[in-house]
Amino acid sequence: MTAIEAVEARAYRIPTPEPETDGTLTWDATTMVVVEVRAAGTTGLGWTYADASCVPLIHGTLAPAVLGQDVLDVPAAWTAMQRRIRNLGRPGLVSCAMSAVDIALWDAAARVLGVALSRLLGRAHQDAALYGSGGFTSQSTGELRDQLDRWVHEQRIPRVKIKIGQDGGRDVDRDLARVATAREVIGDGTELYVDANGGYTRGQARRVAQRLAGHDVRWFEEPVSSDDLEGLAELRRTTTIDVAAGEYGYDLVYFGRMVRAGAVDCLQIDVTRCGGYTEWRRAAAVAAAAGLEVSGHCAPNLSAHAAVATPNFRHLEWFADHDRIESAFLDGALDPAGGRVRPDPDVPGHGLTLKAADLEPYGKD
Repeated sequence: MTAIEAVEARAYRIPTPEPETDGTLTWDATTMVVVEVRAAGTTGLGWTYADASCVPLIHGTLAPAVLGQDVLDVPAAWTAMQRRIRNLGRPGLVSCAMSAVDIALWDAAARVLGVALSRLLGRAHQDAALYGSGGFTSQSTGELRDQLDRWVHEQRIPRVKIKIGQDGGRDVDRDLARVATAREVIGDGTELYVDANGGYTRGQARRVAQRLAGHDVRWFEEPVSSDDLEGLAELRRTTTIDVAAGEYGYDLVYFGRMVRAGAVDCLQIDVTRCGGYTEWRRAAAVAAAAGLEVSGHCAPNLSAHAAVATPNFRHLEWFADHDRIESAFLDGALDPAGGRVRPDPDVPGHGLTLKAADLEPYGKD
C-alpha cells in the first residue's frame, strides 16, 4: 500500500489583460485553485477554476477523507469524498473542489507507477482535436479579427468559437455582425462555432439559429440556459446546427437528465467541475450509451488527458483565458498549433509542473 500522506491547496487570483465579457457575465480575473497530493515522495498536481473558498473546504473536509488511503485506489478515495460531502450538497463549489483533488490523485497515482496519466486511464486515441475559444463580446471588431487571424492563419487551428448573446440577448444585430466578421476572417475552410452562454430566450434562439445557418455555423452552445432542457431539445428539432451544453454538470445525475431530455447533439464535460477524471469517465459513458460524443470544456491541458482516453470524444475547447494561465505558469503545457494535441505517452502523470515562484505573487491567503 502507498498511502496518501498530505493534501494541500492554495488559491491564486490572476487578472485578465482587460475585463472580459460573454452574453451573461463580465470578469476581470480568474481564480485557480491548485491542489497537491503527496505519496511515497511523489507529488500529484490538480486544479480547478473556481473560487478561493474551495481551499478551506479541501483542507477541512476533503483531505481528511482521503488521507491514509492507497494512492492507487483513486475511485475509492473519490467515493470517500462523495460520502463526506453528503450534507453539503454536491453541485457547485463542492464539486469543483472534489475535481481538483481527484485530478491530483490520478496524477499522483500515475507518477507513483511511472506511467503517463493517459495510459493509466486507458488511451483510446493518439491525439485530440481542439478549437480556439474566445471572441469575447467585450472585444472590439479589430480585437476579434486579430484573435481569429492568429488562431487560423498563424496557429493553423481549423475550428474557432466566438461569444454571442450580447447583454443577455439585447443586441442580436451586433451578434450577427460579429458572426459575419468571423466568417470573413477565417474563410470557408474553417469551422465556426458560437456560444450564447444562455443569453437568449427560446424564440430568440430559434430566430438566431436561422441566421447562423447562413454563415455555416456548426455549433450553437448554450443558446438558452443549460437548465432549460426542454428549450434546448426544442431548438434541436428546428435547426441543423449542433446544439451543445453540459459545462455546468457537477454530477452524474445532471448529465443523465440532459441526455435523457434529448437536449444536446454533443455533451460538454468540464473535468475541473464535474468531479474530476473519475466522474468524467462515467459521464462520457452516459453519453456513449445514447450515441453521443463529448467535448472537453476549458482547462485544456487537463482535459487533453481525458480526451485521448475517451472513445466517444469530439474535441477540446482551447479557451484563451485558461491557455494564457496554463502556458505562463506550468512547465509541460501543450501547444495547440495545428489544431490537435498529443499528451506525451512516455512522461509520468500528466507531465505538468507548477511554476510556483512565478505564480506566488497572485496567491490568495
